[in-house]
Amino acid sequence: MSADVDVAIVGLGPVGAALAALLARRGVSVCVAEKDGAIYPLPRAAHFDHEIMRLFQGLGIADQVLAHARPAPAYRFQNAAGEVLMQFDMPPGASPSGWSPSYMFHQPGVELALRGLLGGVDVRLGRRFEGLEQDGEGVTATFAGPEGAERVRARFMIGCDGGASAVRKAIDVSLDDYGFDEPWLVIDARVGEGARLPDINLQICDPERPTTCVLMGPGRHRWEFMLKPGEDPASVMDDAVIGGWLAPWGGLEHLTLERKAVYRFHGLVAQRWRCGRVFLAGDAAHQMPPFLGQGLCSGLRDAANLAWKLADVLSGRAGDALLDTYQPEREPNVRAIVEQAIFMGRVVCAIDPEVARARDVQMTAARAKGEGAPRTPGVTPALAEGCILAGAPAAGRLFPQPWAGDLRLDDRLGEGAVMITRAPWSGGGVKALALDDPALAPFRGAVERWLDDLGAKAVLVRPDRYVFGAGEPEVLAEAWSVWEREPAPA
Repeated sequence: MSADVDVAIVGLGPVGAALAALLARRGVSVCVAEKDGAIYPLPRAAHFDHEIMRLFQGLGIADQVLAHARPAPAYRFQNAAGEVLMQFDMPPGASPSGWSPSYMFHQPGVELALRGLLGGVDVRLGRRFEGLEQDGEGVTATFAGPEGAERVRARFMIGCDGGASAVRKAIDVSLDDYGFDEPWLVIDARVGEGARLPDINLQICDPERPTTCVLMGPGRHRWEFMLKPGEDPASVMDDAVIGGWLAPWGGLEHLTLERKAVYRFHGLVAQRWRCGRVFLAGDAAHQMPPFLGQGLCSGLRDAANLAWKLADVLSGRAGDALLDTYQPEREPNVRAIVEQAIFMGRVVCAIDPEVARARDVQMTAARAKGEGAPRTPGVTPALAEGCILAGAPAAGRLFPQPWAGDLRLDDRLGEGAVMITRAPWSGGGVKALALDDPALAPFRGAVERWLDDLGAKAVLVRPDRYVFGAGEPEVLAEAWSVWEREPAPA
């Protein structure tokens, strides 16, 4: 069977939409099927970090996203007495990407901006995934649509269909369970002028009622209240109960409730993210407690990692082995974040008063000594293996993006991989820019200092802005050619 499209995506949430947009920008034909007929109108995810803002920048929607987002200046864990157990300060611009380290946002507005990029994509709403068959040449997916069954043939398929992923079940992939499972009531509200709200994100580690109080997009706020053993989820949905729990912030007087729902916070990671020509991404591949705000971020990193690899394999520039680097690159990153989030969750979720007191003593003493804080949210571990030059300086790290006024480096680098060199160089197989190139003039000093720190003559930056390696340009180009080559003439 010939393929209808290069890639079929199941699920048009933010991960599926971003993946479709990234593929389409690189000339890949895409079909996206989504069971719902419209964007879900209420927020779910609340946070993304500087790396995700950089991705939005690359897609050309940074200004649209900023209309629905605001920086979060700090993230504080405090006990019932208001003593600070941990605090992460996140000043504007203090990130490798030049953007603010942390943003709180309104998801429907961001999803609308992402869907605006899909003009050339075959988007099919109201289609429920029913099953798939795959062979050595492609995947045939079946969907239940408004007029009956539909079949789509694609060379590759990605399940971006959420935590209950039907695609994951169809390829019989199991989940590793980290054993963290806590029920929480989530409240989203529009904020009136008289509300008394903090201007930073808070985790209130009170054994009487562990509580999260965080910013959302402009004019909105979120609270999360941990349910205690034996509490009935249905009973806590009553507005009178919610009003009492919100009393420290003025109750419901100056708030308009948008959503109230009980969720279970847990840590789950799929054992396999690829099965032949089928891949998993986003919540279909991993779920994590929200205490680091990295659930959506992790899914969008999946999309950025997988999109350029699929595009290069489909174009003939790379061999299929490149796709096998997807899980080895992304899974350690995800597991590290899941484990950090569970650590933070256990700090918050202590409801035994004696355990909480011991925690407070230990953490306040460690804070006084400048010890004990885990990795700063938004700083993700480097890639340890995969499509990198192992052992080379900076291999696997996110490449920094200096700014010069309103100019940003990525906008000058363009699509695809790029070699940045101290002196003009042309070795074939990869685009090269020397520091004296006019396109790099505004950023020359910052990039030169970065190379100086590594003692390197060049750096090869992957399409997803991770560093393949730094060093001698000839060595980098030869190592890159193992993964990528010039495509054969048509």
